[in-house]
Amino acid sequence: MKKILLASLAIVAVLLSSCSKKLEKGEFTVEKGKFSVGSEIGYPPFEYYDEDGTTPIGLDMDLAREVAKRLGLECTIIDTAWDGIFDGLKIDRYDAVMSAATITPERLENYDFTQSYIGNGQALIVRKDSTLDISSLEDVAGLQVGYQAETTSDFYIKKHAAELGFEYVACEYDKVLNAYDDLKFGRIDVVISDSLVAVSYLTAENSEFKQVWAGEPDEYFGICVKKGNTVLLEKLNAVLTDMKNDGSLSELYMKVFGMDLSDSINE
Repeated sequence: MKKILLASLAIVAVLLSSCSKKLEKGEFTVEKGKFSVGSEIGYPPFEYYDEDGTTPIGLDMDLAREVAKRLGLECTIIDTAWDGIFDGLKIDRYDAVMSAATITPERLENYDFTQSYIGNGQALIVRKDSTLDISSLEDVAGLQVGYQAETTSDFYIKKHAAELGFEYVACEYDKVLNAYDDLKFGRIDVVISDSLVAVSYLTAENSEFKQVWAGEPDEYFGICVKKGNTVLLEKLNAVLTDMKNDGSLSELYMKVFGMDLSDSINE
């Protein structure tokens, strides 16, 4: 009888523990009282570490903190490798991906996105002392082209190379900053990256780069959430709408880019 009683108490304890964990979970977030964000922190000017090497800064990081504040939640930023960043939503590692994530039809099949908060295009960047004659995408034929793997830059160059019939030497990197480093030291010929990312390299003090081509700004970044998390999605959209209307989103653009990019999201 004592053994049965002890076993019953053990089962009750497990059930209570399970219930308490469920109660701790937020209404629309993974953890009560917190808004957790997955971000690949190596993509300036959207997300990168400050000079202290530990503080995430950039447009997405500022936006994440402001969103959390307006939701009355504590912001937690989780540095995540890009190649698995979206899968982290499926296993509830974090509530949202905020990492210069382009809204694409393929991603919308598996995840939900908010309205866009900034528009973007692709750009080709070379060294300032480069003598390469590049004025169109096709001009990279035969050249060593660097880009971050599994990004829209990757998809863009491969798609258009197939459509336009030119070949190039693909140089894939896990982080875009590594591509720019290799370009700086002459290990590759050209980098293709988001035009808004290129801005930080082009405008840096003593920049060694120049832009030789830019595509149409036809990509839009949004906050990505787990498929079906409609409550969080609606709250995030409401915050973004408020930030657009009250001018605070424009203030973030000015802080990071030195210009108001509100027109970039007039889709």
